[in-house]
Amino acid sequence: MLRDTAIAPRHPTAKKAATNTMKLGTMLPKPPQRAASRYWEIDAARGLAVILMVYFHLMWNLYYFGVSQVNVFIAGWQGFARGIGSAFMLLLGLSLAIRREKVTGELVPYLRRAAQIFGCGLLVTAVTFVAMPQEYIVFGILHLQGVALLIAYASARLPAWANVLAGVVAVAIGAAVANVFSPDPWLIPFGVQQYDRAMADYYPLFPWLAPALFGVAAGKLFYPGGQRSFALPELGGAAPLRWLRFLGRHSLIIYLLHQPLIFAALALLGLGSL
Repeated sequence: MLRDTAIAPRHPTAKKAATNTMKLGTMLPKPPQRAASRYWEIDAARGLAVILMVYFHLMWNLYYFGVSQVNVFIAGWQGFARGIGSAFMLLLGLSLAIRREKVTGELVPYLRRAAQIFGCGLLVTAVTFVAMPQEYIVFGILHLQGVALLIAYASARLPAWANVLAGVVAVAIGAAVANVFSPDPWLIPFGVQQYDRAMADYYPLFPWLAPALFGVAAGKLFYPGGQRSFALPELGGAAPLRWLRFLGRHSLIIYLLHQPLIFAALALLGLGSL
């Protein structure tokens, strides 16, 4: 769903920065480093996940409004949705690891990006609190990504095996608290639910931090030093993949807008309203 710091933080383009780069030559990273830190296959994979996400939410909305009889709450559809969420988290960790392999010591851009994503999550919380008060989102995929981004930033300093181990531990903790309930709302982000609270979207840190950590491990294994370690044709310029890459690079704004647009389209067609 979501664009993350697979995308390199923006570098200043001021005249002074450009002059310094020219003077130091190859001693400093070149301005195009943002593009250099991207790989078409990662953007395209995220773009595919965006399409699948929009498709699932369309089906969810059609069922919610009684337009479709396809029950998206059965195990198969829920597994499909969780698979999409896992893909976004894995790609977050993968792309962050690649970026960290290329450039170190850039904490501020990651803090800024994490705050942006988490802030969007709070916006979703506010909107769903008004529109769907019985099942508003307390800790969804955007909240998770905002927090996971900082955790993955720290874990990217560890070897691949340590990230895999940490991911396994996250899964184990998630399994241990899956059926634990508490009246304390502050435990919701950790996988402990409340008896009387339903949420339209729920991605607690345990176990959903695991795919991000596995992604970090994959980045270290398959993109050591931030460089692709396997042969892959340069297909990113092909028309279908070019569109997927575009979607992948703009996944956050698409996530924020696609549901209101679907709701609006259904309302215009007279098929439903909140």
